[in-house]
Amino acid sequence: MGPLYEGAGVRAAIAGFSPNLYAEDVRLKRFSGVLEPGPRAASVWLRFAAAVVLPGVAAALGAQQPAAPAAATGTISGVVNDVGGTPVAGAPVVLSSVGGQHKTTTDDAGGFQFTGVPAGAFSVTAAAEGLSPATATGKLAAGEVRVLPAFALAIATAHFDVDAISQREMAELQIQQEEKQRLFGAIPNYFVSYDKNAVPLTAKQKFELTDKTLIDPTAFAIAGVQAGIEQADNDLPGYGSGPGAYGKRFGASYANFAIGTVLGGAVLPIVFHQDPRYFYKGTGSVWRRFGYAMATAVISKGDNGKWQPGYATVLGDFAAGAISNVYYPAGSRNGAALTFENGGLSVLFDGVGNVVQEFLLKHLTPKVPKQP
Repeated sequence: MGPLYEGAGVRAAIAGFSPNLYAEDVRLKRFSGVLEPGPRAASVWLRFAAAVVLPGVAAALGAQQPAAPAAATGTISGVVNDVGGTPVAGAPVVLSSVGGQHKTTTDDAGGFQFTGVPAGAFSVTAAAEGLSPATATGKLAAGEVRVLPAFALAIATAHFDVDAISQREMAELQIQQEEKQRLFGAIPNYFVSYDKNAVPLTAKQKFELTDKTLIDPTAFAIAGVQAGIEQADNDLPGYGSGPGAYGKRFGASYANFAIGTVLGGAVLPIVFHQDPRYFYKGTGSVWRRFGYAMATAVISKGDNGKWQPGYATVLGDFAAGAISNVYYPAGSRNGAALTFENGGLSVLFDGVGNVVQEFLLKHLTPKVPKQP
């Protein structure tokens, strides 16, 4: 009956939480015929407290405790447009806050959103290619959903540095273009500028243009053809006939070309600070263009951009004729009078050549740049 007694006492306590549990316990004891001392009732109370009361109190206390505060964060969103109000898709957007830096990109409608942004100061910067960046700043409260005013990105301003490229570098670019100028795509036509505002060449660049003309394969081919014609006509008879004579005529022909090119294209233009190139006119009446072409046989553009007497060109023609007397056979050498006569003819031929340049050779030269 002991277990039944204990179970009945507990059930009675649970059912009514009777304040007379001790008396009830005594009556049960008497009913069961079991005589036990009062501490048995205390044992029942202790078990009741452990099983029911204490867990109930703990649960009640737990219900009274306040819930943990929500994280102090918020949300920031906005739209990125251009100045015309058109949404900018794919624009990078950067958020800077106490939580660090975070990046995203706009959607097709130009929208963006940052969630879980820590409360406090923030800045949002939007940018796009070809547009100037824009920044919005503020202070976000905990739980706030902040919608920023629409970003309006203006077109980026272009800044040009007029000193970004030096005169020497610009001249180098012009030379690279001139080195593409070939008659029929083969014969060099380097000493012609189709840019009337071309910058002057440095001394090194004048030699560079000259050297590339001298070593071009067509220069040797033309000298070979000329030597063959002289051999067939027995020009410069002091050289004789046969293969050896052809070699001498070839050497003399190439020497004439090389000396005239070096003196007129580099050495004398450097000494007199003049530009060795012919500057294509291309505009005006036929007579004006013809007169201009003939005149440039005796006038040249200086490195200072001004027209002046063509010392380099004229002296180069006379000097080349005089030097040829060194390697021509004795019977074919010219005296002083004939040398001057040939020099004058060379100047005239320069003028005729310039007329041909002005009216014909441009049309036979591929890759000619358009005039600005």
